[in-house]
Amino acid sequence: MAKSIAGPEIERLIQLLAKLPGLGPRSARRATLHLVKKREQLLGPLARAMAEAEASVRVCSTCGNVDTRDPCTICSDPARDHSTVVVVEDVSDLWALERAKALNAAYHVLGGVLSPLDGVGPEDLTIAQLVTRVEAGGVTELIIAVNATVEGQTTAHYLMDQLAGFDLKVTRLAHGVPVGGELDYLDEGTLSAAMRARTAF
Repeated sequence: MAKSIAGPEIERLIQLLAKLPGLGPRSARRATLHLVKKREQLLGPLARAMAEAEASVRVCSTCGNVDTRDPCTICSDPARDHSTVVVVEDVSDLWALERAKALNAAYHVLGGVLSPLDGVGPEDLTIAQLVTRVEAGGVTELIIAVNATVEGQTTAHYLMDQLAGFDLKVTRLAHGVPVGGELDYLDEGTLSAAMRARTAF
């Protein structure tokens, strides 16, 4: 067992930071050291911002986005085209499309993709809520913007089956999105082009 190099509070901070995407133990140690050295400028404000976020962040009951209000800022925006709903796997994909300013539409976050090997079935995603949303009326186009992976395509086909009885235009992103690619890692230009060139499912 590795010997501790700092007090338990600092070790705990290192361990927590190491759990963040893109940070391993070494990067977490460097980040912690930087935060500790800049306590007044970084550590204090970061701790306060995180406490405020923990107290105020909500999951939108309409689309699944994260925000400090429910319904979220996007769902509450009257300038949005709420007749068009973009279906994404995760909030990070929603944010990627928003950064690209690809479309002024509404969204629906599935919360993942179907993956029988990982034990993820339809009941683990927000597919039922999406169907209810379409049933309520007002949605004329559904853009399936899931990642171009096997699980993503399986999820897309399952959605098509669930929505088959509705008078609804269903499109998907153009094949400019590389197979096996994930939306959050694509540049804004690629995302915008793929959204503009979406095709019938």
